[in-house]
Amino acid sequence: MTAHDNKAPSSRRPFPDIAGSTHSAIDAPRLAAFEALDQMRDTILSRISGGLSPSSLILAYMDWALHLQAAPGKQLEILQKAQLKYRRLSAYMLNAANQKEAENCINPLPGDNRFRAPAWRQQPFALWSQAFLLQQQWWHTITHDVPGMSPHHEDVVSFVARQLLDVFAPSNNPYTNPEILERTRETGGQNFVAGFNNWREDMRRQIQGKPPVGTEDFIPGEDVAVTPGRVVFRNHLIELIQYAPATKEVHAEPILIVPAWIMKYYILDLSPQNSMVKYLTEQGFTVFIISWRNPSADDRDLSLNDYRRMGVMDALDAIDAICPDRKIHAAGYCLGGTLLSIAAAAMARDGDDRLASVSLLAAQTDFSEPGELALFIDHSQMHFLESIMWNRGFLSADEMAGAFQLLRSNDLLWSRLVREYMMGERAPMFDLIAWNADTTRMPYRMHSEYLKKLYINNDLANGRFMVDGRPVTLQGLRVPMFAVGTERDHVAPWRSVYKIHQLADTDITFALANGGHNAGIVSEPGHNGRHYRIAHHRHRDQIVSPEEWLENSTEESGSWWLSWSQWLVRHSKSPMIRPPSLGAPRKGYRPLEDAPGTYVFQR
Repeated sequence: MTAHDNKAPSSRRPFPDIAGSTHSAIDAPRLAAFEALDQMRDTILSRISGGLSPSSLILAYMDWALHLQAAPGKQLEILQKAQLKYRRLSAYMLNAANQKEAENCINPLPGDNRFRAPAWRQQPFALWSQAFLLQQQWWHTITHDVPGMSPHHEDVVSFVARQLLDVFAPSNNPYTNPEILERTRETGGQNFVAGFNNWREDMRRQIQGKPPVGTEDFIPGEDVAVTPGRVVFRNHLIELIQYAPATKEVHAEPILIVPAWIMKYYILDLSPQNSMVKYLTEQGFTVFIISWRNPSADDRDLSLNDYRRMGVMDALDAIDAICPDRKIHAAGYCLGGTLLSIAAAAMARDGDDRLASVSLLAAQTDFSEPGELALFIDHSQMHFLESIMWNRGFLSADEMAGAFQLLRSNDLLWSRLVREYMMGERAPMFDLIAWNADTTRMPYRMHSEYLKKLYINNDLANGRFMVDGRPVTLQGLRVPMFAVGTERDHVAPWRSVYKIHQLADTDITFALANGGHNAGIVSEPGHNGRHYRIAHHRHRDQIVSPEEWLENSTEESGSWWLSWSQWLVRHSKSPMIRPPSLGAPRKGYRPLEDAPGTYVFQR
């Protein structure tokens, strides 16, 4: 039986009739037609709503409005806060009338760089920015801590309010932004001409399905993903790349890297100076990495278990043939780390002891606190997404990109609008941004299972996740683990990543790197400003809270790659050996194309 033989079951149950029995099989086509009608409606509606479920937004708004209306104490608090903020702004105005640069009455939140330029200290721009920040703080009070309101709906309402407020931020208006006004004076208005040309070029590329300007300078195999290697295995879902050795001798245990399938694999093999793959080979490791296929509508029925079986397990089988009788260090990044943890738990359950260690890089295993992505994941939104994927057979890259842009709208949306379309400046393209634009799709069944079983039901953490008809639990893992979180991760918050301590009964080394979800992982040695905290937990030690861990962990300067490499060496056998050959032709794993292979070029 192939992966395409396993059709996803319908989420709609048969309706009972008056007598209590269900509809007969003869009604099944009729019910399928009714369901198809609903999905067609949602598919059409998604094109208007940008992929967001209007029902989910309305439910959140009604929850907020009804509970706020029934809370006189909260209403009085809001009124009192409005009066206090009015007084603060009035006092600031009086100070500003007597001082050239009055002290701020409110400062932006950490990471909000919209008003950092010196020009914002001048009047009336300073007054406008202060009034906006006070207004933003007041709306935070309105949308938070409403008695009886669902926490999820609170997050949604607060998020929507923040997005609407940002539309009217003085930094986004060419008449109230002093930087734009100064650039207009300097150029005689040519900044708007350049900005219009930038906008026109971006729209043209978007309509034609082309990547952003500048990405043509970062071609896989030429500018990025250039570490020498060969594809040594290919199936319908993956290409397995084995990299050429960079040292005369290597550690006996090879490394398998499982990247996320939501993007192309080469974030871990970017430019030569920041390639994790290149760094590991230079430390004497034999490195393998999975390059995922970019699925099409024909792959709509690929399941999450297919990704485990045809991805992780087939890759392990290939490595086992090329490097026989050796254990394997396995590392997974983001979704790839979650998939690796599932595969490792199933291997432990079945007595498969081929793993020497497991490393999880910005990867969640407990989804009870999944971060801001949970804003887009509830039952209503899930049904909406399924309808979109039902029509196409996959979730397209533009629909995923929209959600990520909204999560960081100030950095990814509004700042770009100001810089490129009002200031007339093109932001310089670099490898990480070019990689981020090289998007992939996700098949209907797999993505639906991933969101339902992990995000909504949290089956893996609760011991309900099924592999081959039997549950798997992370408590069965006995191999040492190395986990990495990043301080400003909006995809896999580090406190969520830290929950692996509560699930796996083994020795765990946890590192917390500065940076975000991508830049915190691509943290090569020599990069200025890099630092991290690290601590070791033995399986018999008492588990501490994330806050206690922060207090007790050791802060190190530089890249966490150094500590990880040393940790891998400590969990490798000695002495070092001669590098294995690329592939194993006699065992059916003959070298194919040079790295980066062919799947990375699929559009």
